[in-house]
Parts: sequence; C-alpha cells; structure tokens
Amino acid sequence: MDRVRILVVYDSLTGNVERMARAVAEGAAEAGAEVDVVRVDEVDVDRVPEYDGYAFGSPTHCGTMSVKMNRFFNERLIKYWGKLRYKVAVAFTSSGGLGGGNEMTLWSLISAIINYGMMTFGVPDYVAPGVTLHYGAVAIGAPSEAALEACKLLGRRLVEHVTVVKRGLRAVAES
Repeated sequence: MDRVRILVVYDSLTGNVERMARAVAEGAAEAGAEVDVVRVDEVDVDRVPEYDGYAFGSPTHCGTMSVKMNRFFNERLIKYWGKLRYKVAVAFTSSGGLGGGNEMTLWSLISAIINYGMMTFGVPDYVAPGVTLHYGAVAIGAPSEAALEACKLLGRRLVEHVTVVKRGLRAVAES
C-alpha cells in the first residue's frame, strides 16, 4: 500500500500550537507517514487533496478557532467543499487558561472537518492522569510534556485511521 501522507495545518501566535503541531507530526512520522507541517497562511490549497489525512491546530480565540483558520476553511479551501470525502482529520488547540474554551475550539474545528465531508474520531486513551484527548489534543498555555505526548498519540492514531480507510477503499474498489 502507498505510504500515508499527512498534512498538519496550524496557526500559532505564541508558538504553543506550533509546538503541538510538530509533536502531532512526530507521532504521525513514527507511525510511518510522510508528513508536511505548514502554517495556515502558507498552505497551497490546491495541494490539500493530495493528502490522505489532516491535523488542524489553532489557538483558542474567544472559544473558537482563530480568524486565520476560519478564513482557511471558509474562504481559501471552499473550492474543495465536498471533495475531501474519505479523508480523515483531527484537531488540536491551546488556550490561555482553564475555562479558555479549548473544547469549544475543538468542536469548531471538528464542525469544519465534518462539513467538508472528512471523517474524524475520538481518542479515549489517557496519556497521563487527567490528560486525555477525546475530541483532540489540548494545552493550556505552553504545552506540558503530557500534552505533547497526547499530540504524538493523536498523530499515531491519525495514521492508523487513515490506513484503515485506505485499505477499506481499496477492498471496495477490488470487489
């Protein structure tokens, strides 16, 4: 089977989400994927469909994704609306503090993922006491070592899910 290709797209004001993006990429690479990590305003949208899976990361702004990430989904990527079926995507975020809106930001990213026709999944694993990533990976401020481990796990699980989907699509095509 072809090697899994993952695109990690992120926005980061302070470097926190960028560190998380690199950890997601590290986990995906450990799982055998070819990974590209790109800032949201530097993404070549015409290359997006070439990838098998995506990880989208954004700082939390007022309980939602950043303006740049919102523009990416609502303005720049719009020509691929409905054309990313059978692609798998995950989300990650960092906020300024407890109650900063991390889960709401993840849901705003997940909403965009689903609206484009992509699939997503939950990760029920605990990486450390109290550190899980049911909806995606989160950090409060600078990511802790446990948060970075959660990001790596998210990247590994993304590759696993993409592999299952690719094998399933191949089996359907061959039947």
